[in-house]
Amino acid sequence: MVSESSSLDAAIRQLREVRLKLLRLHKALLESERITYEQFYGRISSSGEFFRLVVDHEWFNWLRPISQFIIQMDDVINAKEPVELQQVEGLLEQARVMLQPAEDGTSLEKRYYRAIQRDPDIAMMHGEISRLLAS
Repeated sequence: MVSESSSLDAAIRQLREVRLKLLRLHKALLESERITYEQFYGRISSSGEFFRLVVDHEWFNWLRPISQFIIQMDDVINAKEPVELQQVEGLLEQARVMLQPAEDGTSLEKRYYRAIQRDPDIAMMHGEISRLLAS
C-alpha cells in the first residue's frame, strides 16, 4: 500500500512535469498564433505590442485559460501551506480536460485543434503532455 505522503509527492512531481511541458506548449501556441495573426493583420512591430495584443485582442482570447491555469499550478507548487493530494489531482484532471482538441467544441478546443493541425511541433508537444497526463 502506498502512503498518502508518497502519493502526494508523486502527484506533485507529475504536476511539475506537466507545468514545464505546458509552459513550452503555451509558448509554441503563442508563437504559432502570432504568425497566423500577422498573416491577417500585418507584422507585429515589438514585443510590447505583442504582449498588449495577447492581453487585449480577441484573437488570443482562447489562450488566456491556459495562462491562468499555469498560474493556478504555480500557486499549488509554490504554496507555503500544506497541499492536499485532491488539489494536485484536481489540477491534473483539469489539464486533461483543458487540453482536449476538438474540431467542434469550445473556442479553446477548436483553436487548439487547428494549431495541432498546422504545426507539427505543437502536435508533438501535445502528444508528450497527453502521455504524461495519462500516467
